[in-house]
Amino acid sequence: MGQQFLIDSNIIIDYLGGKIPADKKEFMNSIINDIPTVSVISKIEVLGFNTLAEEIKLLEDFFNDVLILDMNSEVVEQTILLRRSLKIKTPDAIIAATAIVYQLSLVTRNTSDFKNIPELNIINPYTE
Repeated sequence: MGQQFLIDSNIIIDYLGGKIPADKKEFMNSIINDIPTVSVISKIEVLGFNTLAEEIKLLEDFFNDVLILDMNSEVVEQTILLRRSLKIKTPDAIIAATAIVYQLSLVTRNTSDFKNIPELNIINPYTE
């Protein structure tokens, strides 16, 4: 089994909105075409936006086709450790903890919020 990925909220929005650069689409398509994995927090963040009905349908369809990782006790404990040791927002800490616990590389363009987490492998599809 090759490298596995957790897709951050901003990448979900960018991918579905057609904002991923053309030269990076092949990489993102390979992740999306292979049952993508997201944190439950990304589902909350993305579907929590007030947007047009047709966009909501697209987003809901996306989340119906992905593996959504819920918060279990191990993710909660890792989130607490991250929050204690770093100045990181709770949603970002949950996403990072989820990636760490499940040994997934985090695909995000929001690298600044995650850069101080040494055990987290971050992939920015805009620069990779």
